[in-house]
Amino acid sequence: MSSFDYRKPLRAINFICNAPQAKAVSLVGDFNHWNPASHPMKQMPDHSWLLTVELKHGHHRYAFLVDGVLTLDPRAQGITRSDKGERVSLVPVS
Repeated sequence: MSSFDYRKPLRAINFICNAPQAKAVSLVGDFNHWNPASHPMKQMPDHSWLLTVELKHGHHRYAFLVDGVLTLDPRAQGITRSDKGERVSLVPVS
């Protein structure tokens, strides 16, 4: 018997937030239960914030938490609503 796994593999997705004045930025979304401590972002030399996250196939809702303020991603594929009714970004992963 083969132990091959037919489930879709995870895909590495780069999230970039342009918030040069921010003190702290984290990525929140349905993939981390909207927990700001789960995915802190790193500030790059150009002052943008970067994080690579491996996500499963499907559509994921997310936003950036910039100094505590929920912020949409201008590069997102779309905009939807969180379970709390907040406007959040959407990323498809295939």
